[in-house]
Amino acid sequence: MPIIKKREEVVRVYEEAAAKGWVIPCLCTENLTTTEAIISAASEFARDNGLRSVPVTLAATVRYEHRPQAVNYTHSRNWRTGLELFRQDAEVLMREGGDYENVDLMLHLDHVQHDLDEELCESDLSGYSSIMYDASTLPLEDNIKKTRAFVEKKGQEILVEGACDEIIDAGGEAHNDITTADKCKEYVDKTGVDLVVANLGTEHRASGKELQYHGDAARAIKAVIGPKIVLHGTSSVSNEQLKKLFDDGVCKVNIWTALERDSSPKLFEFLVKNASKAAGPEMVEKLKEENWLTDRCVTGEKESLTAFTTVARQDIVYQEMKRIVREYLDMWYVL
Repeated sequence: MPIIKKREEVVRVYEEAAAKGWVIPCLCTENLTTTEAIISAASEFARDNGLRSVPVTLAATVRYEHRPQAVNYTHSRNWRTGLELFRQDAEVLMREGGDYENVDLMLHLDHVQHDLDEELCESDLSGYSSIMYDASTLPLEDNIKKTRAFVEKKGQEILVEGACDEIIDAGGEAHNDITTADKCKEYVDKTGVDLVVANLGTEHRASGKELQYHGDAARAIKAVIGPKIVLHGTSSVSNEQLKKLFDDGVCKVNIWTALERDSSPKLFEFLVKNASKAAGPEMVEKLKEENWLTDRCVTGEKESLTAFTTVARQDIVYQEMKRIVREYLDMWYVL
């Protein structure tokens, strides 16, 4: 079906998901391969489980300095071009009569910065389903003031997610305090946001899944604002910790790092095992002499379309990303 954009329809999707105990995954992308892997995994889940459709959110950041995904979407590094490609890719994939009509797709603008993305914030947002207005780097009072002004201006048009606390990068020196229920309630009451990001122990762009998700803090927040919590930094914690998120008041979960981080080893394995076909016997011999490769890679095979094309490489990544997304759907869409 066409992408769900109207605010009232997006709200309905969240209400229906809540009635089923579902947490809606919001998966970020910065290329067509990732975009289609996300949508295809949702379509496959619906088909395998005999469902008419399932919801999933596709997202991209814009000029967010930690990871500007709209900028990365095109080699021109023009955020406007990248954002248009992000949206148009989704529109084409979700066209009537297309391959993924059993997906209720929503488009989300993630980590939209109060300053860097000001031009976007002032523009027509009707092509999108929801937006995370991010003023979390500011002191709380200023964050509330900025976010409230945005909600007053755009909140009748689009679902607005706000950030009570900044979710920082994994591996850095800074570590924010876990968000308290009182702080979160003050933020929601004063800004009027529909959904709120709280710091629950996760961190962005983690190299592994070693951190601890604080479900007790989430449940305390749920007790005062209801099931309006958005979890960011999901890739930094194990899936085992994430099975009961709906019970904790989490209604939306943002994911990106795991897709890229955990699909990369599959591509690496494929290229190493098919080194001669991917790079040619001369390159393999050169790398062997430099002690990067072993004799096992010296197969003598010539370059092959099955290994050296973009299609071959992307299919490896695509299939692994689909598997990762499917794991999340199987976990959160309890039937």
